[in-house]
Amino acid sequence: MRGANFSISLTPCFIPFSPKPCHPTKPFANTFETLAMAKSVDESDVGIYCYVSSLPGFRAVLKQRYSDFIVNEVDLDGNIVRLTSFDLPPKCSKEEERKASSDQKCFTDEIELFQTLAGEANAKLLKEFLEKVASTVGDELPPIVLAPDSDKSHRTEVHNFFKTNFKFLVTDTVDGEDGNSKCVRIRFSSGKGVKGRGGRKRKDMENSGRKNDIPFDSRGTDNWPEERGKFLRFNLYKENKDTHEALGVIGKMLGIQQRSFGFAGTKDKRAITTQRVTVFKLHPERLAALNCRLFGIKVGDFCFLKKGLLLGQLLGNRFTITLRGVVAASVDTINAAADGLGRSGFINYYGLQRFGSGSVPTHSIGAALLRGEWKTAVDLILDPRDGERADIKEARKKYKKTGNADLVLSQLPRYLVAERAIIQCLKNCPGNYLQALQGIPRTLRLMYVHSYQSYLWNHAASMRVRKHGTAQVVVGDLVFCKGPISEKVASFESVEPIYEYHDGEGNNSLLDISDVALPEEKIQLVKTINSDDLISGGYTFEDVVLPLPGSRTIYPGNDIAGIYHDISKKDGVSLTESVHGVKEFSITSMTGDYRRVFQRPIDYTWELLTYTDNNESLAKTDMDILVGSKNTDLVTNKSSINTSPDDKDSLQTRKRGGSDCFMSEDQNGVTAPAECDYSDPKVALKLGFTLPASCYATMAIRELLKSSTLVSIYISVLNAKKSEILYISKRTSG
Repeated sequence: MRGANFSISLTPCFIPFSPKPCHPTKPFANTFETLAMAKSVDESDVGIYCYVSSLPGFRAVLKQRYSDFIVNEVDLDGNIVRLTSFDLPPKCSKEEERKASSDQKCFTDEIELFQTLAGEANAKLLKEFLEKVASTVGDELPPIVLAPDSDKSHRTEVHNFFKTNFKFLVTDTVDGEDGNSKCVRIRFSSGKGVKGRGGRKRKDMENSGRKNDIPFDSRGTDNWPEERGKFLRFNLYKENKDTHEALGVIGKMLGIQQRSFGFAGTKDKRAITTQRVTVFKLHPERLAALNCRLFGIKVGDFCFLKKGLLLGQLLGNRFTITLRGVVAASVDTINAAADGLGRSGFINYYGLQRFGSGSVPTHSIGAALLRGEWKTAVDLILDPRDGERADIKEARKKYKKTGNADLVLSQLPRYLVAERAIIQCLKNCPGNYLQALQGIPRTLRLMYVHSYQSYLWNHAASMRVRKHGTAQVVVGDLVFCKGPISEKVASFESVEPIYEYHDGEGNNSLLDISDVALPEEKIQLVKTINSDDLISGGYTFEDVVLPLPGSRTIYPGNDIAGIYHDISKKDGVSLTESVHGVKEFSITSMTGDYRRVFQRPIDYTWELLTYTDNNESLAKTDMDILVGSKNTDLVTNKSSINTSPDDKDSLQTRKRGGSDCFMSEDQNGVTAPAECDYSDPKVALKLGFTLPASCYATMAIRELLKSSTLVSIYISVLNAKKSEILYISKRTSG
């Protein structure tokens, strides 16, 4: 059905969809554009307009609370990663106790020896410092400074004493308080003598900046047990924070850089997620000690490994998603749609998140880069944007008008990485737009070109479903090969990078929640379906793949190949040759990839719940289970809303009741959130499923609801900002 209207009103939008293009209109009144994403990219703009099944959908709110979206990583062995324990590894605990008692016993002799060398006052100071080291997180201790010592040879003796007797302490010489004397400073360190970049030792690097009190940063200890793996692995549990933010907080507390952590993939911000993280030679008790100080973050399930985690080392993710405020024609509609998702699956589109959440989609910037239009690409990144925060939009306008880089850099938030990098480069090299673009971090600047590849793929997938349906393979389809191959095939190695993109509101727009394909994945073989394959019946629609254009990919042997060339030609982009010499901005210099058109959720479960309080949690998190908290009473009772024809209609006709009352019109025709009665029961649908790497859970929800995920997420924004919107609507109508 074309032109389906997904307007936000009390009239349920239950439109039976067949696998044909559907172009939903922009669903929100201009009154509310300043509060949400009315100017954002729509699904039809990026080629998302088909469904697998023709079952009608229903209306619901996605991510009304971040606890409605729970993500657990699935490791390479197929294990679901959960936070189950805060305990230290048994061997580690005994070893540390033994080491502590041994150190305590030996310290007496060392302190007495130090007293003969440096005096009673300095020995007392050292003893107190060692007691603090034994009882707290050592690297967080402030250093101690011994009494002034003008004798250089004596200071050398002190330094040598610590090198011999206290390998976990670092000493250097600093100026005294009066500026004329010299003192020995003592600090705790997890190691020493590790070489940094350029061959200089960390100690030398540290000494060069000692006057600025730069903390000593070391990657390990000299006495790290040989039988222990060099990497500490832990499970990171976080609420409403993205992965980089959470690790940044932990790294700051530990005094180590964020890049020291290894992980398989970045998880969504507006969610509760659990994933594995590794760090080099870090004692688990230091990390565990942070749990009482971390807010919205917990770490546990510690163990040691020989190798750290790398991006892409995961099979996928397990999702627990709760859709609130369900409004449907009947409970049968919900049952059929929920069953249908598990049975029929969904089209494996790249979700809207791939293309950014602002008014300038990332694939438009990618097209400009592929054309070699460097200034155009820079303008698309820097120019003012609709729907952006007012202060950021004003800063963009000032730069466009005045070109004052210093002023704008002081006003732009640091999460606008691309914008800041470009402005800084143009400040140093005015007019050199290519160099400015190359100043953007590599993974971010490559995102633009990969976004254009995804844009082409989405359109090709929609055309494949429109023209040939989802019932079977057709001649010319591409599939991953099965069994021995004798005919000519194409090979590739799937490596899809991870990206992080921030919109103008400071939100991490990376919702590619199943992360990336495995970088060590074996080379897969792709073949073109012929008539013999159709007769043998060895392939189904589930096997069909489509290419992301590149130098090592082939196109389908049917009419679907034309969509790639038609769209790229319209955009002025060549898929066969480069119009410039910059390889990273050229499709012909990229390997390319293949992606399955169809995906069925794995280990799929669902249940209907009733609730009355919008703030109650409807799904247990890892923390709920770990601390033994009892979940709010949930009623899983399909029959309670299906006992009579009247009860069935109640899902549709309930006018007020928490999340069910999305928007209503007043007597002047102004749309605004309806007042809600929190005592009325409401309906939620809880889903559980696993998706492979690089699949979007939002596309599964789209198939279920038969509506744009932009609408569902926008409704949750409206619910959260109900009072502000109501105020604006009344003022406007007046």
